[in-house]
Amino acid sequence: MFTLNCKGKLLSLEVPVVMGIINVTPDSFYSGSRQQQLDAMLAVAERMLQEGAAILDIGGQSTRPGATFVGETEELQRVLEPIAALHRRFPDAILSVDTFFGRVAREAVAAGAAMVNDISAGRMDPAMLETVATLDVPYVLMHMKGTPQTMQEAPSYTSLVPEIMDFFIDQIAALRALGIRDIVADPGFGFGKTIRHNFELLRNLRSFAALGIPLMAGLSRKSTVYRTLGISPEDSLNGTTVLHTVALQHGASILRVHDVKEAVQTVKLLAALQDSHAG
Repeated sequence: MFTLNCKGKLLSLEVPVVMGIINVTPDSFYSGSRQQQLDAMLAVAERMLQEGAAILDIGGQSTRPGATFVGETEELQRVLEPIAALHRRFPDAILSVDTFFGRVAREAVAAGAAMVNDISAGRMDPAMLETVATLDVPYVLMHMKGTPQTMQEAPSYTSLVPEIMDFFIDQIAALRALGIRDIVADPGFGFGKTIRHNFELLRNLRSFAALGIPLMAGLSRKSTVYRTLGISPEDSLNGTTVLHTVALQHGASILRVHDVKEAVQTVKLLAALQDSHAG
């Protein structure tokens, strides 16, 4: 059974949990996730918490393929006030900051965040990993080939799953050496991977259980769903739920989602299915 110590709040992952996405950006790929007005953002957060989100993940930079790069100063201006406002309004909620800047991570944790979600695995800011080590909060370590600006330029692998496994083994060892204890592995669906790669990764997700740390799956409304089905991100909830079901069956402990209610229902139904089997 995995647990995460989020600044003194112990989050159990015995049953998988849901992380709700709050993008304080103007350009995230899914329009329904963009929250630029503070009151509207707080209302969305309240709904997500009521629907059963265990974590809220606040991001100030779109990381969709080819997204415009935002510097750390602008990202700080986007995320700090929302995180502080969320922490004041919902002091018991576990907040995560989605950033690859060490300074943003440090100031966000000071403002109330209790987790750092880094798509770059510390490779876009040399200060990130040492900063996280001083913060003593859980760290989400994601695999990405390239950067958001380059990652979808014909990504290729000799052997997808073993290469990503080797990446995780090396990075986890480096994190442990710095004293970072609570680590979550995110294989990075859609980050430097084709749709075929994403399905291969999902099919083999259980392989990463060998790492001995929780796994997070970020599949919500992504191109693997909408391009495969020939629809839009806005029409991709049903397909997302299907892939969430598979991810949970293959060992995911955290689902990072736009639609909390449906993801929580998926977790509950699969837990009931497993309970009936155990009984």
